[in-house]
Amino acid sequence: MPHNLLEPAVSRRTLLQQSAVGFGSLALASLLAQDSPSHAADENPLAAKLPHLVARAKRIIFLFMVGGVSQVDTFDPKPLLTRDDGKPFPFAKPRVQFNSTTNLLKSPWKFQQHGESGLWVSELFPHLAGRVDDLCMVHSVHGTNPAHGGAMMKLHTGSDNFIRPSIGSWISYGLGTDNANLPAFVTICPTLGHGGINNWSSAFLPAVNHGTPLGNASIPSDKARVKFIQNSRMPRELQRLLLDRLNARNRDYLTQTGPDAALEARINSFELAFRMQTEFPKVEVLSQESAATQKMYGMDNPVTANFGRMCLMARRFAESGVRFIQVSHSDSNVQWDQHSNLKEGHEKNAREVDLPIAGLLADLKQRGLLEDTLVWWGSEFGRTPTAESGNGRDHNPEGFTMWLAGGGVKGGFRYGATDDYGYYSAENKVHIHDFHATLLHALGLDHERLTYRHAGRDFRLTDVEGNVVSDVFA
Repeated sequence: MPHNLLEPAVSRRTLLQQSAVGFGSLALASLLAQDSPSHAADENPLAAKLPHLVARAKRIIFLFMVGGVSQVDTFDPKPLLTRDDGKPFPFAKPRVQFNSTTNLLKSPWKFQQHGESGLWVSELFPHLAGRVDDLCMVHSVHGTNPAHGGAMMKLHTGSDNFIRPSIGSWISYGLGTDNANLPAFVTICPTLGHGGINNWSSAFLPAVNHGTPLGNASIPSDKARVKFIQNSRMPRELQRLLLDRLNARNRDYLTQTGPDAALEARINSFELAFRMQTEFPKVEVLSQESAATQKMYGMDNPVTANFGRMCLMARRFAESGVRFIQVSHSDSNVQWDQHSNLKEGHEKNAREVDLPIAGLLADLKQRGLLEDTLVWWGSEFGRTPTAESGNGRDHNPEGFTMWLAGGGVKGGFRYGATDDYGYYSAENKVHIHDFHATLLHALGLDHERLTYRHAGRDFRLTDVEGNVVSDVFA
Protein backbone atom coordinates (compact mmCIF):
# COMPACT_ATOMS: atom_id res chain seq x y z
CA MET A 1 0.00 0.00 0.00
CA PRO A 2 1.46 3.39 -0.90
CA HIS A 3 2.55 5.77 1.85
CA ASN A 4 1.11 9.20 2.41
CA LEU A 5 3.40 11.58 0.56
CA LEU A 6 3.06 13.91 3.52
CA GLU A 7 4.35 11.30 5.98
CA PRO A 8 7.99 11.77 7.03
CA ALA A 9 10.32 8.87 6.35
CA VAL A 10 12.36 7.19 9.10
CA SER A 11 14.85 9.78 10.35
CA ARG A 12 18.41 9.54 9.06
CA ARG A 13 19.72 9.45 12.64
CA THR A 14 17.53 6.44 13.41
CA LEU A 15 18.58 4.77 10.17
CA LEU A 16 22.26 5.07 11.08
CA GLN A 17 21.68 4.00 14.69
CA GLN A 18 19.90 0.85 13.57
CA SER A 19 22.21 0.03 10.67
CA ALA A 20 24.55 -2.94 11.07
CA VAL A 21 27.31 -1.11 9.22
CA GLY A 22 28.49 2.29 10.43
CA PHE A 23 29.15 3.65 6.95
CA GLY A 24 29.95 7.17 5.85
CA SER A 25 29.65 8.74 9.30
CA LEU A 26 31.91 11.67 8.51
CA ALA A 27 30.37 12.29 5.11
CA LEU A 28 26.89 12.32 6.65
CA ALA A 29 27.73 14.61 9.56
CA SER A 30 26.06 17.59 7.96
CA LEU A 31 22.90 15.62 7.25
CA LEU A 32 22.74 14.51 10.87
CA ALA A 33 23.08 18.12 11.98
CA GLN A 34 20.12 19.06 9.78
CA ASP A 35 18.18 16.15 11.25
CA SER A 36 19.01 17.00 14.86
CA PRO A 37 16.23 16.69 17.45
CA SER A 38 16.36 20.40 18.23
CA HIS A 39 15.68 21.18 14.57
CA ALA A 40 12.75 18.73 14.46
CA ALA A 41 11.27 20.05 17.69
CA ASP A 42 11.36 23.62 16.38
CA GLU A 43 9.20 22.72 13.39
CA ASN A 44 5.44 23.09 13.76
CA PRO A 45 3.89 19.65 13.10
CA LEU A 46 0.56 21.38 12.43
CA ALA A 47 1.93 23.63 9.71
CA ALA A 48 -0.37 23.74 6.67
CA LYS A 49 0.45 21.01 4.12
CA LEU A 50 -0.39 20.68 0.47
CA PRO A 51 -3.20 18.23 -0.37
CA HIS A 52 -2.75 15.32 -2.76
CA LEU A 53 -5.43 16.61 -5.14
CA VAL A 54 -7.19 19.82 -6.02
CA ALA A 55 -9.26 20.59 -2.93
CA ARG A 56 -12.87 21.71 -3.09
CA ALA A 57 -13.04 22.45 0.64
CA LYS A 58 -10.59 23.70 3.24
CA ARG A 59 -12.41 22.50 6.33
CA ILE A 60 -15.31 20.39 7.64
CA ILE A 61 -17.99 21.20 10.20
CA PHE A 62 -19.58 17.96 11.40
CA LEU A 63 -23.04 18.32 12.99
CA PHE A 64 -23.37 15.05 14.89
CA MET A 65 -26.86 14.06 16.02
CA VAL A 66 -26.14 11.58 18.80
CA GLY A 67 -28.34 8.52 19.11
CA GLY A 68 -29.69 7.83 15.62
CA VAL A 69 -32.07 10.12 13.72
CA SER A 70 -34.93 8.38 11.92
CA GLN A 71 -34.51 8.77 8.17
CA VAL A 72 -38.15 7.90 7.43
CA ASP A 73 -39.34 10.73 9.70
CA THR A 74 -37.01 13.48 8.49
CA PHE A 75 -35.70 13.44 4.89
CA ASP A 76 -36.69 10.08 3.33
CA PRO A 77 -40.49 9.84 2.96
CA LYS A 78 -42.02 6.45 2.24
CA PRO A 79 -45.63 6.46 0.97
CA LEU A 80 -45.88 2.67 1.27
CA LEU A 81 -44.93 2.93 4.94
CA THR A 82 -47.95 5.19 5.45
CA ARG A 83 -50.19 2.95 3.38
CA ASP A 84 -49.15 -0.26 5.15
CA ASP A 85 -49.03 1.11 8.70
CA GLY A 86 -49.56 -1.71 11.20
CA LYS A 87 -48.84 -4.49 8.71
CA PRO A 88 -45.89 -6.89 8.93
CA PHE A 89 -42.67 -5.84 7.21
CA PRO A 90 -42.83 -7.70 3.86
CA PHE A 91 -39.12 -8.59 3.66
CA ALA A 92 -36.74 -10.47 5.91
CA LYS A 93 -35.36 -8.37 8.73
CA PRO A 94 -31.57 -8.25 9.28
CA ARG A 95 -29.99 -11.33 10.81
CA VAL A 96 -28.43 -9.17 13.55
CA GLN A 97 -30.73 -6.64 15.23
CA PHE A 98 -30.32 -4.55 18.36
CA ASN A 99 -33.86 -5.22 19.65
CA SER A 100 -36.88 -6.98 18.24
CA THR A 101 -39.51 -4.93 16.43
CA THR A 102 -43.08 -5.63 15.36
CA ASN A 103 -45.08 -4.24 12.44
CA LEU A 104 -44.60 -1.20 10.23
CA LEU A 105 -45.03 2.21 11.86
CA LYS A 106 -45.92 5.19 9.68
CA SER A 107 -44.33 8.57 10.29
CA PRO A 108 -46.32 10.91 12.56
CA TRP A 109 -45.17 13.87 10.44
CA LYS A 110 -46.14 15.06 7.00
CA PHE A 111 -43.55 15.62 4.27
CA GLN A 112 -43.46 18.39 1.71
CA GLN A 113 -41.21 19.34 -1.18
CA HIS A 114 -39.22 22.56 -0.83
CA GLY A 115 -37.05 24.93 -2.83
CA GLU A 116 -36.34 24.88 -6.54
CA SER A 117 -34.92 21.38 -6.17
CA GLY A 118 -38.09 19.94 -4.65
CA LEU A 119 -36.26 17.96 -1.97
CA TRP A 120 -38.52 16.38 0.63
CA VAL A 121 -38.38 17.49 4.28
CA SER A 122 -40.75 16.60 7.09
CA GLU A 123 -42.52 19.02 9.41
CA LEU A 124 -39.74 18.43 11.94
CA PHE A 125 -37.38 20.84 10.14
CA PRO A 126 -39.31 23.91 8.92
CA HIS A 127 -36.27 26.22 9.00
CA LEU A 128 -33.87 23.78 7.40
CA ALA A 129 -36.50 23.20 4.70
CA GLY A 130 -35.75 26.73 3.53
CA ARG A 131 -32.11 25.75 2.85
CA VAL A 132 -32.71 22.55 0.85
CA ASP A 133 -31.19 23.99 -2.32
CA ASP A 134 -27.86 24.01 -0.49
CA LEU A 135 -28.18 20.38 0.64
CA CYS A 136 -26.82 17.23 -0.97
CA MET A 137 -28.80 14.39 0.58
CA VAL A 138 -27.29 10.91 0.58
CA HIS A 139 -30.13 8.48 1.31
CA SER A 140 -28.25 5.19 0.94
CA VAL A 141 -25.68 5.25 3.75
CA HIS A 142 -25.15 1.96 5.55
CA GLY A 143 -22.90 0.57 8.25
CA THR A 144 -22.34 -2.71 10.02
CA ASN A 145 -22.97 -2.27 13.74
CA PRO A 146 -26.41 -1.89 15.38
CA ALA A 147 -25.00 -0.84 18.79
CA HIS A 148 -24.26 2.79 19.65
CA GLY A 149 -20.68 2.19 20.76
CA GLY A 150 -19.57 0.21 17.74
CA ALA A 151 -21.48 2.41 15.29
CA MET A 152 -20.08 5.63 16.76
CA MET A 153 -16.55 4.26 16.59
CA LYS A 154 -17.15 3.22 12.98
CA LEU A 155 -18.50 6.65 12.09
CA HIS A 156 -15.65 8.50 13.75
CA THR A 157 -12.68 6.19 13.14
CA GLY A 158 -13.65 3.78 10.36
CA SER A 159 -13.43 0.82 12.73
CA ASP A 160 -15.88 -0.56 15.28
CA ASN A 161 -13.57 -2.99 17.05
CA PHE A 162 -10.09 -1.41 17.37
CA ILE A 163 -9.00 1.97 18.70
CA ARG A 164 -8.08 3.95 15.60
CA PRO A 165 -7.52 7.66 14.91
CA SER A 166 -10.59 9.84 14.47
CA ILE A 167 -11.38 11.33 11.08
CA GLY A 168 -10.58 14.75 12.54
CA SER A 169 -7.15 13.49 13.56
CA TRP A 170 -6.51 12.05 10.09
CA ILE A 171 -7.42 15.40 8.53
CA SER A 172 -5.22 17.24 11.03
CA TYR A 173 -2.35 14.88 10.22
CA GLY A 174 -2.83 15.19 6.47
CA LEU A 175 -3.41 18.93 6.14
CA GLY A 176 -2.26 20.66 9.34
CA THR A 177 -3.92 23.92 10.32
CA ASP A 178 -4.23 27.35 8.77
CA ASN A 179 -3.73 28.95 12.19
CA ALA A 180 -0.61 28.01 14.17
CA ASN A 181 -2.21 29.37 17.34
CA LEU A 182 -5.15 26.97 17.25
CA PRO A 183 -5.45 23.19 17.10
CA ALA A 184 -6.47 21.68 13.78
CA PHE A 185 -9.29 19.62 15.32
CA VAL A 186 -11.88 20.91 17.82
CA THR A 187 -14.90 19.05 19.18
CA ILE A 188 -17.61 21.07 20.95
CA CYS A 189 -19.54 19.43 23.81
CA PRO A 190 -18.82 15.82 22.74
CA THR A 191 -20.62 12.93 24.37
CA LEU A 192 -18.55 10.97 26.90
CA GLY A 193 -20.55 7.79 26.30
CA HIS A 194 -20.25 5.09 23.66
CA GLY A 195 -16.50 5.32 23.13
CA GLY A 196 -16.06 8.77 24.61
CA ILE A 197 -12.58 10.13 24.06
CA ASN A 198 -11.79 7.39 21.52
CA ASN A 199 -14.14 9.18 19.12
CA TRP A 200 -11.84 12.22 18.97
CA SER A 201 -8.54 10.51 19.74
CA SER A 202 -5.40 10.57 17.61
CA ALA A 203 -4.70 6.96 18.74
CA PHE A 204 -1.37 6.01 17.14
CA LEU A 205 -1.08 9.20 15.07
CA PRO A 206 1.12 11.94 16.60
CA ALA A 207 -0.42 13.31 19.79
CA VAL A 208 -0.61 16.83 18.32
CA ASN A 209 -3.40 15.56 16.02
CA HIS A 210 -5.64 14.69 18.99
CA GLY A 211 -8.97 16.51 19.09
CA THR A 212 -9.31 19.41 21.53
CA PRO A 213 -12.61 19.16 23.43
CA LEU A 214 -14.59 22.16 24.65
CA GLY A 215 -16.62 20.89 27.57
CA ASN A 216 -18.78 17.81 27.11
CA ALA A 217 -22.41 16.85 26.62
CA SER A 218 -23.25 17.31 30.31
CA ILE A 219 -22.08 20.96 30.33
CA PRO A 220 -24.12 23.83 28.83
CA SER A 221 -22.32 25.31 25.86
CA ASP A 222 -21.98 28.71 27.54
CA LYS A 223 -19.86 26.98 30.21
CA ALA A 224 -17.81 24.88 27.77
CA ARG A 225 -14.16 25.88 27.84
CA VAL A 226 -10.79 24.30 27.21
CA LYS A 227 -9.48 23.30 30.62
CA PHE A 228 -6.65 25.34 32.12
CA ILE A 229 -6.53 27.74 29.16
CA GLN A 230 -5.73 30.63 31.51
CA ASN A 231 -3.05 30.91 34.20
CA SER A 232 -4.14 33.67 36.57
CA ARG A 233 -1.18 33.16 38.92
CA MET A 234 1.67 33.55 36.45
CA PRO A 235 2.21 36.41 33.96
CA ARG A 236 2.70 35.52 30.31
CA GLU A 237 6.34 36.68 30.28
CA LEU A 238 7.26 34.34 33.13
CA GLN A 239 5.43 31.46 31.43
CA ARG A 240 7.48 32.09 28.29
CA LEU A 241 10.74 32.10 30.26
CA LEU A 242 9.90 28.85 32.05
CA LEU A 243 8.81 27.20 28.82
CA ASP A 244 12.01 28.24 27.03
CA ARG A 245 14.14 26.76 29.80
CA LEU A 246 12.11 23.56 29.85
CA ASN A 247 12.44 23.25 26.07
CA ALA A 248 16.20 23.77 26.31
CA ARG A 249 16.47 20.91 28.82
CA ASN A 250 14.31 18.67 26.66
CA ARG A 251 16.35 19.42 23.55
CA ASP A 252 19.58 18.68 25.37
CA TYR A 253 18.07 15.34 26.33
CA LEU A 254 17.08 14.65 22.72
CA THR A 255 20.62 15.41 21.57
CA GLN A 256 21.82 12.57 23.78
CA THR A 257 19.07 10.03 23.11
CA GLY A 258 18.15 10.68 19.48
CA PRO A 259 14.58 11.10 18.18
CA ASP A 260 11.82 10.55 20.72
CA ALA A 261 8.39 11.04 19.17
CA ALA A 262 6.60 11.19 22.53
CA LEU A 263 8.88 13.87 23.93
CA GLU A 264 8.86 15.92 20.74
CA ALA A 265 5.05 15.77 20.72
CA ARG A 266 5.04 16.97 24.33
CA ILE A 267 7.29 19.92 23.45
CA ASN A 268 4.98 20.87 20.60
CA SER A 269 1.88 20.50 22.77
CA PHE A 270 3.37 22.86 25.38
CA GLU A 271 4.11 25.42 22.69
CA LEU A 272 0.61 25.15 21.19
CA ALA A 273 -1.01 25.42 24.63
CA PHE A 274 0.98 28.62 25.28
CA ARG A 275 -0.11 30.17 21.99
CA MET A 276 -3.73 29.09 22.51
CA GLN A 277 -4.01 31.24 25.65
CA THR A 278 -4.27 34.32 23.48
CA GLU A 279 -6.12 33.00 20.44
CA PHE A 280 -8.69 30.59 21.87
CA PRO A 281 -10.66 33.05 24.05
CA LYS A 282 -11.09 35.33 21.03
CA VAL A 283 -13.02 32.56 19.27
CA GLU A 284 -15.02 31.42 22.29
CA VAL A 285 -16.32 34.86 23.30
CA LEU A 286 -19.43 35.59 21.23
CA SER A 287 -20.33 38.99 22.67
CA GLN A 288 -18.81 40.79 19.68
CA GLU A 289 -21.32 39.10 17.38
CA SER A 290 -24.25 41.33 16.45
CA ALA A 291 -27.69 40.80 17.94
CA ALA A 292 -28.97 39.92 14.46
CA THR A 293 -26.34 37.21 14.06
CA GLN A 294 -27.04 35.74 17.47
CA LYS A 295 -30.75 35.68 16.69
CA MET A 296 -30.02 33.92 13.39
CA TYR A 297 -28.56 31.06 15.46
CA GLY A 298 -31.46 31.06 17.91
CA MET A 299 -29.47 32.40 20.85
CA ASP A 300 -32.42 34.59 21.89
CA ASN A 301 -34.54 31.51 22.62
CA PRO A 302 -33.82 29.15 25.54
CA VAL A 303 -34.89 26.16 23.41
CA THR A 304 -32.31 26.80 20.67
CA ALA A 305 -29.68 28.83 22.54
CA ASN A 306 -27.47 25.93 23.64
CA PHE A 307 -27.03 24.32 20.23
CA GLY A 308 -27.09 27.71 18.50
CA ARG A 309 -24.10 28.86 20.55
CA MET A 310 -22.22 25.72 19.53
CA CYS A 311 -22.97 26.31 15.84
CA LEU A 312 -21.85 29.94 16.08
CA MET A 313 -18.59 28.87 17.73
CA ALA A 314 -18.13 26.36 14.91
CA ARG A 315 -18.39 29.15 12.35
CA ARG A 316 -15.85 31.21 14.27
CA PHE A 317 -13.42 28.29 14.46
CA ALA A 318 -13.91 27.64 10.75
CA GLU A 319 -13.07 31.21 9.76
CA SER A 320 -10.09 31.14 12.16
CA GLY A 321 -8.36 28.29 10.33
CA VAL A 322 -9.42 25.12 12.19
CA ARG A 323 -9.65 22.15 9.80
CA PHE A 324 -12.24 19.94 11.49
CA ILE A 325 -14.90 21.18 13.90
CA GLN A 326 -17.42 18.78 15.40
CA VAL A 327 -20.62 19.96 17.07
CA SER A 328 -22.55 17.26 18.95
CA HIS A 329 -26.22 17.45 19.83
CA SER A 330 -26.63 15.13 22.77
CA ASP A 331 -29.09 14.92 25.61
CA SER A 332 -28.35 12.36 28.30
CA ASN A 333 -32.07 11.90 28.89
CA VAL A 334 -33.38 11.60 25.34
CA GLN A 335 -30.81 12.10 22.54
CA TRP A 336 -32.24 10.93 19.21
CA ASP A 337 -32.55 7.36 20.51
CA GLN A 338 -36.32 6.94 20.54
CA HIS A 339 -37.02 3.28 21.25
CA SER A 340 -40.35 4.60 22.50
CA ASN A 341 -42.12 7.96 22.41
CA LEU A 342 -40.77 8.72 18.95
CA LYS A 343 -43.01 11.75 18.43
CA GLU A 344 -42.15 13.42 21.72
CA GLY A 345 -38.41 12.77 21.49
CA HIS A 346 -37.79 13.67 17.85
CA GLU A 347 -39.91 16.83 18.13
CA LYS A 348 -37.94 17.99 21.18
CA ASN A 349 -34.60 17.39 19.48
CA ALA A 350 -35.61 18.91 16.16
CA ARG A 351 -36.83 22.08 17.88
CA GLU A 352 -33.40 22.47 19.46
CA VAL A 353 -31.34 22.09 16.28
CA ASP A 354 -33.49 23.12 13.29
CA LEU A 355 -33.10 26.90 13.52
CA PRO A 356 -29.40 26.86 14.54
CA ILE A 357 -28.45 24.59 11.63
CA ALA A 358 -30.37 26.75 9.15
CA GLY A 359 -28.72 29.80 10.68
CA LEU A 360 -25.26 28.28 10.34
CA LEU A 361 -25.80 27.50 6.65
CA ALA A 362 -27.17 30.99 5.98
CA ASP A 363 -24.34 32.67 7.89
CA LEU A 364 -21.62 30.64 6.14
CA LYS A 365 -23.17 31.45 2.78
CA GLN A 366 -23.49 35.19 3.34
CA ARG A 367 -19.86 35.36 4.47
CA GLY A 368 -18.61 33.40 1.45
CA LEU A 369 -17.45 30.55 3.72
CA LEU A 370 -19.84 27.89 2.45
CA GLU A 371 -17.90 27.66 -0.81
CA ASP A 372 -14.89 26.11 0.90
CA THR A 373 -16.50 24.74 4.07
CA LEU A 374 -18.08 21.29 3.89
CA VAL A 375 -20.94 20.92 6.37
CA TRP A 376 -21.71 17.30 7.24
CA TRP A 377 -24.87 16.27 9.13
CA GLY A 378 -25.62 12.79 10.40
CA SER A 379 -25.95 10.14 13.10
CA GLU A 380 -24.20 6.85 13.82
CA PHE A 381 -27.16 5.02 12.20
CA GLY A 382 -30.83 5.48 11.34
CA ARG A 383 -33.93 3.81 12.71
CA THR A 384 -36.24 1.00 11.69
CA PRO A 385 -39.51 1.57 9.83
CA THR A 386 -40.93 -1.09 12.14
CA ALA A 387 -42.21 -0.35 15.63
CA GLU A 388 -40.58 -0.99 18.96
CA SER A 389 -42.57 -0.62 22.20
CA GLY A 390 -45.58 0.41 20.15
CA ASN A 391 -44.54 4.00 19.40
CA GLY A 392 -40.76 3.94 18.93
CA ARG A 393 -38.14 2.69 16.47
CA ASP A 394 -35.05 0.51 16.92
CA HIS A 395 -31.48 1.11 15.73
CA ASN A 396 -30.95 0.63 12.00
CA PRO A 397 -27.48 0.65 10.36
CA GLU A 398 -28.84 -0.98 7.20
CA GLY A 399 -29.93 2.22 5.44
CA PHE A 400 -30.12 5.85 6.54
CA THR A 401 -29.63 9.47 5.46
CA MET A 402 -26.77 11.91 5.84
CA TRP A 403 -26.46 15.23 4.09
CA LEU A 404 -23.68 17.55 3.00
CA ALA A 405 -23.66 21.25 2.12
CA GLY A 406 -21.07 23.56 0.58
CA GLY A 407 -17.51 22.45 -0.09
CA GLY A 408 -18.08 21.74 -3.78
CA VAL A 409 -21.03 19.32 -3.49
CA LYS A 410 -24.19 19.61 -5.57
CA GLY A 411 -26.90 21.61 -3.82
CA GLY A 412 -30.51 20.50 -4.02
CA PHE A 413 -29.40 16.98 -4.96
CA ARG A 414 -30.53 13.49 -3.94
CA TYR A 415 -28.17 10.53 -4.16
CA GLY A 416 -29.05 6.90 -3.51
CA ALA A 417 -32.21 5.42 -2.06
CA THR A 418 -33.48 2.96 0.51
CA ASP A 419 -36.11 0.32 -0.22
CA ASP A 420 -39.83 1.17 -0.43
CA TYR A 421 -40.16 1.12 3.36
CA GLY A 422 -36.83 2.73 4.28
CA TYR A 423 -35.13 -0.24 5.96
CA TYR A 424 -32.24 -1.19 3.64
CA SER A 425 -29.90 0.83 1.46
CA ALA A 426 -30.97 -0.24 -2.02
CA GLU A 427 -29.72 2.09 -4.76
CA ASN A 428 -26.19 3.51 -5.11
CA LYS A 429 -25.26 2.14 -1.70
CA VAL A 430 -22.75 4.22 0.29
CA HIS A 431 -20.84 2.44 3.04
CA ILE A 432 -19.28 4.44 5.88
CA HIS A 433 -15.86 3.82 4.25
CA ASP A 434 -17.20 5.31 1.01
CA PHE A 435 -18.51 8.33 2.88
CA HIS A 436 -15.14 8.86 4.59
CA ALA A 437 -13.31 8.54 1.27
CA THR A 438 -15.64 11.18 -0.20
CA LEU A 439 -15.11 13.60 2.69
CA LEU A 440 -11.33 13.29 2.36
CA HIS A 441 -11.58 13.73 -1.40
CA ALA A 442 -13.42 17.03 -0.92
CA LEU A 443 -10.42 18.23 1.11
CA GLY A 444 -7.99 17.11 -1.59
CA LEU A 445 -6.83 13.99 0.28
CA ASP A 446 -6.57 10.63 -1.45
CA HIS A 447 -7.84 8.14 1.12
CA GLU A 448 -5.53 5.43 -0.25
CA ARG A 449 -2.45 7.63 0.10
CA LEU A 450 -3.26 9.07 3.52
CA THR A 451 -1.59 6.28 5.48
CA TYR A 452 0.44 5.89 8.65
CA ARG A 453 2.72 2.97 9.50
CA HIS A 454 2.04 1.49 12.91
CA ALA A 455 2.74 -1.91 14.43
CA GLY A 456 4.25 -3.19 11.19
CA ARG A 457 1.52 -2.24 8.75
CA ASP A 458 0.05 0.78 6.97
CA PHE A 459 -3.22 2.08 8.38
CA ARG A 460 -5.72 4.45 6.85
CA LEU A 461 -9.14 5.82 7.78
CA THR A 462 -10.88 3.63 5.21
CA ASP A 463 -8.83 0.51 6.07
CA VAL A 464 -8.69 -1.51 2.81
CA GLU A 465 -12.03 -0.35 1.41
CA GLY A 466 -13.80 2.81 0.33
CA ASN A 467 -14.75 4.44 -2.98
CA VAL A 468 -15.22 8.15 -3.58
CA VAL A 469 -18.83 9.02 -4.46
CA SER A 470 -17.92 11.35 -7.32
CA ASP A 471 -21.53 12.00 -8.33
CA VAL A 472 -22.16 14.23 -5.30
CA PHE A 473 -19.64 16.83 -6.49
CA ALA A 474 -20.61 19.74 -8.73
